[in-house]
This record gives sequence, structure tokens and C-alpha cells, in this order.
Amino acid sequence: MIESRSMIAVCMALFLAFPGQAQNPAASGMEAPAYADLVDLAVAAELVIHAQIRKQTVVEPARAPGLAPGFARLYVEARTLSLIAGKVPVGESLNYLIDVPLDASGKVPKLKNQTVLLFARPVAGRAPSVQLVGGLAQMIHSPELEARIRPILADLLAPDSPPVIRGVRDALSVPGNLAGESETQIFLDTFDGSPVSISVLRRPGRPPVWGISWGEIIDQAAVPPRTGTLAWYRLACALPDRLPPQANLARDAAARTQAARDYALVISELGPCGRTAGKGG
Repeated sequence: MIESRSMIAVCMALFLAFPGQAQNPAASGMEAPAYADLVDLAVAAELVIHAQIRKQTVVEPARAPGLAPGFARLYVEARTLSLIAGKVPVGESLNYLIDVPLDASGKVPKLKNQTVLLFARPVAGRAPSVQLVGGLAQMIHSPELEARIRPILADLLAPDSPPVIRGVRDALSVPGNLAGESETQIFLDTFDGSPVSISVLRRPGRPPVWGISWGEIIDQAAVPPRTGTLAWYRLACALPDRLPPQANLARDAAARTQAARDYALVISELGPCGRTAGKGG
């Protein structure tokens, strides 16, 4: 009992140092997480673990600062079933803290024996404790969920993985020789400095077309990224809704308007990011 209290105290210290671990909707029977939610979690996590919950202990409300009304804070002990991703070894058992919503009668849900997918970070010098990375970091495991997360993990580790987009660096629209003809180049700011650009082409009598180039060379045959891919996520979840005025390099009013119009086209066709758990990394 003393050892259990000691581990709870350690987990509480970690929870206070890294707050924000509300229970995830997926584990509460709500709708499945969006693609963007899964990428956010995969980016933040150093470990993705398939585990089975063996024991739960309710943390006294007095020892659970920041606990939202209608929630309980649990100290969870689990058995590792498999390590889906991570370079850090994981033992047969692990423990962590999580906030879970009370049921309709105000009682704490029983999680024992549930199999879950955990997105976590190792705690240096505190094995077997792990720290969940966010509000959706514990999800009920299913083959379908694992099948969704594995390609994301592979895409993030691929040599040609799309870089992290920080915003728009420059944009310039140039009119063509014919009425209604123009080309807009939108250059993006990336975390690692990798060149990324968007081209929007308009031709008389044709619908506008646009594409993304991931490299120094602007590919005239570039196409938009497919929705629900990492390339799409990098754009849809990072670009601002409107072209920043300071990024618009055109001096002519008509060219500035065209650049803003073409940027709006790109944002519209990308569609909403769709994340439900707040912005990730």
C-alpha cells in the first residue's frame, strides 16, 4: 500500500508539471478521433503502446488540482501487450494518470480489463511510469484504430515525410498575356527550412488548378494533396484562414486581390483540419 501511494505521488508530480490530460471522447463511447487528432498524438508521443488496464485507483479530489467538474482522476496500472512505436524499451507493466468523465449516475467508470491504445512519453528515471501526451491519449483499442495509426507512424518516419509548416512566407500573383490568365506562387515557411510552394494557375475558359511542390523545383504538374494524408494535414492544420497581408508581395491592387483570391481557393479546397482536441505539435 505504501508503494502504491508512493507511485501515485510520483505520477501526481508529473501531472502537475505537465497538465492537460483530460479523458478522451473515444474511450467514452463517443465518435472516433479525426485523422488530425491521430497525427497530433503521433507527433507528440514517443511511445505508442497497446496495453490492458489491470487496476485503477481514484485520486482523492483534494489531491487532484485542476480536475474538471464531472471528472475523476485515476491512477492506472496496466499490462503492456505490445509496443507499436517507440525506441525506448517498455516493461511488462506501466502506470499513468488520466482524468475520466463520471457516468450518468455520477460514478467512476470501471476500466479494468479494457484494452487501450496509449500515446505517451517515458518518464526518465521513473519506470514504469509514463505520461500521456494529451486529452485523447488513451483510446479503446480496436484493430481498426490500430490500422489507422500505423500508416501515420510510417509516414512520419519516412525519408520523404512532408515537413512541418509554420505558415505563409511570401505570395505573388502575376497576370498572363490573356485576359483572365494568371499564376500565383505561394511560398510556405517550414520548421526545418525545407522549400515548399503552392502554385495556382488560371486559364481563360478553364477552372483554376493548383498543386503543391515539396522541393526547390516548382512542379508545373503538381497536384493538391489527398485529404486524410500527412501532406494534407501539414497544410490544412497549419495554414491561416486568410493570406497574411504582409506576405502578399504584389504592389498592384489587382494582383494583390488575385493572390488573396487564389489563396482562399486553396484553403477552401483543403477543407477544415477537423481536429477535435485542440492544436497539437
